[in-house]
Amino acid sequence: MSRIVVTTLGTLGDLHPMIAIALELRQRGHDVVFVTHQAYQSRLEALGFEFHQMRPDFTAMNDPQEMARMMDLKTGQEYMVRQWANPSLHEMYADLLNVAKGADFIFSGEGVIATPLVAEKLEMRWASSAMVPLSFFSAYDPPILAPFPALAKLYKLGPIVNRGIINLAKLASNSWADPIRQLRHQLGLSPIKGNPFIENKFSPYLVVALFSSVLGQPQLDWAANTVVAGFTFYDGIQGGAELTSELRQFLDAGAPPIVFTLGSAAVLDAGNFYQESIQAAKQLNRRAVLLIGNNSPLENLSADILAVNYAPYSQIFPRACAIVHQGGIGTTAQALRAGRPTLIMPYSHDQPDNAARVKRLGTSRTIPRKQYLAARVAKELSELLGNPIYAAKAAEIGRIIQAEDGVGVACDAMEKHLREVEIA
Repeated sequence: MSRIVVTTLGTLGDLHPMIAIALELRQRGHDVVFVTHQAYQSRLEALGFEFHQMRPDFTAMNDPQEMARMMDLKTGQEYMVRQWANPSLHEMYADLLNVAKGADFIFSGEGVIATPLVAEKLEMRWASSAMVPLSFFSAYDPPILAPFPALAKLYKLGPIVNRGIINLAKLASNSWADPIRQLRHQLGLSPIKGNPFIENKFSPYLVVALFSSVLGQPQLDWAANTVVAGFTFYDGIQGGAELTSELRQFLDAGAPPIVFTLGSAAVLDAGNFYQESIQAAKQLNRRAVLLIGNNSPLENLSADILAVNYAPYSQIFPRACAIVHQGGIGTTAQALRAGRPTLIMPYSHDQPDNAARVKRLGTSRTIPRKQYLAARVAKELSELLGNPIYAAKAAEIGRIIQAEDGVGVACDAMEKHLREVEIA
């Protein structure tokens, strides 16, 4: 069978969908090797995968100030590209190239900007992933751009206006790609047309959309070689992660709680989220579970509020009456699959767009981060929990996503291209 390089950068929300696919590829007999952050080495090796480091290191996972810069609503995306990824582009290219030389295929996360260069240099086939609908920057299904949310008011004017807005985004971020253009020149690769962060960023062979079609449907201006696979789920269950006995006893002892979480990244920049959440739960007289990561323990909690560092979403979300979260795609996917209504407080990047999409589905409400105060949170949750339409719609969407096979569709699509490589 084939040797497949799986590469990704970023948070666990970026890594976990790749792990789900890698496990299935390995089950089908392929040799799968990961190239990603050093921080994930022990996690991947514990699952039996060959691991190779790829720079830059994701130091933000242990640096709240760095994470805050990355999660900034207005400048987070630019910071991540220009101050974090671009300075390590040569190292990223070298790290990936060294492993890809002995492989048959690359499956790449969208943030690995060195993948197109490596694949072109080695003349090998590869597939790119799109974790969220925003990735396609469609004029027919326009995204909420985190730095410029007010532009969404113009989208109702149609594709021509929308295309103009997207062109402005291309122009504003065009200079971010200068290091990519320079490295391509040094490697003797042909110049690229346009902005590789918005256009020409996907594989010419295969694009795998790793989200459900309920969240985003193919559009006329999507890459023609796109396969919408669906969400791919992994949250440690395969590695033996379970609810703690304390949490299990709490869940069994009373009514389904509200679960408050900030995912794996925003949790490092929590601000007043947990304190306001506690007060909101008290105002509603509701039980609550707070997933606080490595934040300082919360003191003087009442008997109907429990704070824990971590719990597998696939096990705790179905036990909730509602879920409050930051809108990262991994958390959003798990909440949708659980069939529970949500209140989303988006930070930046894809999160405002994800929040808008699930709101349109009728399963969720949205609260701006600056307005996340107990009284407002309690009001939003009261409407969410008091209107049975939210729960009914969430359950309906949950059944649809539970019936999808994102991992199987994604692996089938890649194996099809691998067979074409063998024939060629």
